[in-house]
Amino acid sequence: MKKLVLLLAVLLVATAYLLLPGESPDLDQLRAWLAEAAAWREARPIATAALFFAGYVVVAALSLPLAVAMTLGAGALFGFGLGLLLVSFASSLGALAAFLLARYLFRDAVQRRLGHRREAIERGLTREGPFYLFSLRLLPVIPFFAINLLMGLTNLPALSFYGISQVGMLAGTAVYVNAGTQLAELDGLGGLLSPTLLLSFAALAAFPWIARAVLRRIRRRRVYRGWTRPRSFDRNLVVLGAGAAGLVSTYLATVLRARVTLVEGNRMGGDCLNYGCVPSKTLLRSARLAHEIRHAERFGLRAGVPEVSFRRVMERVHEVIARIAPHDSAERYEALGAEVLRGHGRLLDPWTVEITHADGSTSRRTARAIVLANGATPLVPPLPGLGETGYVTSDTLWERFAGRDEVPARLVVLGGGPIGSELSQAFARLGSSVTQVERGDRLLAREDPEVSAIARRTLEADGVRVRTGTTALATRLREDGEKELLVETGPDKAREEIPFDELLIAVGRQPRTAGYGLEELGIPAPRTVETNEYLQTLYPNILAAGDVAGPYQFTHTAAHQAWFATVNALFGDLRRFRAEYRAVPWTTFLDPEIGHLGLNEQEATARGVAYAITRYELSQLDRALTDGTDRGFLKVLTVPGKDRILGVTLVGEHAGDLLAEFTLAMRRGIGLNRILGTIHTYPTLSEANKYVAGEWKKAHAPQRLLALLERYHRWRRV
Repeated sequence: MKKLVLLLAVLLVATAYLLLPGESPDLDQLRAWLAEAAAWREARPIATAALFFAGYVVVAALSLPLAVAMTLGAGALFGFGLGLLLVSFASSLGALAAFLLARYLFRDAVQRRLGHRREAIERGLTREGPFYLFSLRLLPVIPFFAINLLMGLTNLPALSFYGISQVGMLAGTAVYVNAGTQLAELDGLGGLLSPTLLLSFAALAAFPWIARAVLRRIRRRRVYRGWTRPRSFDRNLVVLGAGAAGLVSTYLATVLRARVTLVEGNRMGGDCLNYGCVPSKTLLRSARLAHEIRHAERFGLRAGVPEVSFRRVMERVHEVIARIAPHDSAERYEALGAEVLRGHGRLLDPWTVEITHADGSTSRRTARAIVLANGATPLVPPLPGLGETGYVTSDTLWERFAGRDEVPARLVVLGGGPIGSELSQAFARLGSSVTQVERGDRLLAREDPEVSAIARRTLEADGVRVRTGTTALATRLREDGEKELLVETGPDKAREEIPFDELLIAVGRQPRTAGYGLEELGIPAPRTVETNEYLQTLYPNILAAGDVAGPYQFTHTAAHQAWFATVNALFGDLRRFRAEYRAVPWTTFLDPEIGHLGLNEQEATARGVAYAITRYELSQLDRALTDGTDRGFLKVLTVPGKDRILGVTLVGEHAGDLLAEFTLAMRRGIGLNRILGTIHTYPTLSEANKYVAGEWKKAHAPQRLLALLERYHRWRRV
């Protein structure tokens, strides 16, 4: 028995020696090892096979990093047939043992170590069922040991896990065992160039590509089963929605000479042009000017009370929309070569869209690929009484308030996110008495607490009554016509009525997924439309981009996703591109602005990412002092001891513009040292980016070298 254990150890060492980096093994010695092992096998064939089988089960069960070496060794020692039989069953039984250990004994330990991967596993099982495990076995994008352990945390039956593993790992095991048989036949260095060995290792390299193609074909057959694909298509691409994502997708498709149809049932330009970015920033500019008039004495001018013509303010909002509208017009995109259809598009099958036009007529277009860019709509909570008191949202206020001579006297804003905070400040500066109600314990919950505190102080300085930790319960219309919002606040849940003339609901936005045929096609859309990393839905030829796909709801991320969705839609059979979000900036357009890029402190802490902080106060920046905009700071998170940027938080004038340099740096792997070495015009706000890099450099100065330089200069003075 001791000799058999020694034989197994020799086999493990020999195969590991083949695979580990370092000096090339001595082929004569390797042949001697294999010859000795073969002799033991000939003398005790059953015992040798049994010991190898048991050892492989233990290695797989304990997730030891020897499985590949042992698989090659099985081919070298037992030949292809017996080696494949032993490894196939041993690896599956070992995986099952690891699965059961994780489920019944080490659940907490596995959760702590691999919990960050659990969500991906559960999403895959929810989306594809047991076939997801089969795909992981055939093409391990997640290491085998992690699959074994994480599957133990799911509800997958143990027998199903074993059966799928047995079948799914067979092809890969065969390729590795075959390579091992060829290694065993090496006669010398010349054998390394033998066609058979080269073909065996070529099979190892080609297997992932072949497996990926096989999986893709199997998935397609499963997904499209029951649907009849058209023999030909009217279009290369149909795009549903003419917001930021839809317009970029259509534009790119026309540039690439594809035949594309754009379908929009409402206004061209989508939410950003008509209800969001453009009108809100126009309103903010008028509100800021009113604020500057009130505080003109800071600049040596006579302060005054601005005479606000709210009617004129809203007219200007619509004038700006009208000036930008031609950029997003149907005429422009038709001139580019796209077909623009006005109506509501609905999927009939994976390739056919039915368009219902304003007059009730319908038409159909078939396309090889479809991009869903339906956007989002304001979320309205089911508060009792809303039907009687009425309300506006960030979408409807522009029409509801148009034509009014005065701002709402008493405005309640429900929501403490970016939209609610921006509009609260704007209306307060224009003269409304604003109360902002937020259920959470602070505003702008995605920002660091110190940023939330700055936002609150800024709003309160403009007269906004900020009520955090306050839950809206209902609205009520009294007999005298007075409108009230009933809220619950504080740890004792005290109730209070807040009177209002207008209620603005800004608690978030929900993707438009209903009414587009997704349910009938079985495309999952629990909130956003579920996509993979290529922005493909359940059907690879149907993709989604923008608010409807998430995870971000910004115009610039919608445009970013649209590029990936369109290229993958048109060329996905040749090559696909993963949508990446390494450097996503966003800005809350308060005064001062709040810029966010990458990780902030609370996000880094939540993810367990180590970081170092470099900070620069804008009160030290010359241009900020000349402009009277010296409120705020610039905070950069970096890898400890290195200048690689993890994230940036910027509070100050034109924060959104200043983020661009850091966004480029993160996207291209440029560190703070390079920013420090870049010339910035003086005096500009952009110098803050250089100065924060200088603060990092100062904190990481090579002290020993500086001490040597000091001694050198002292010597030069003697």
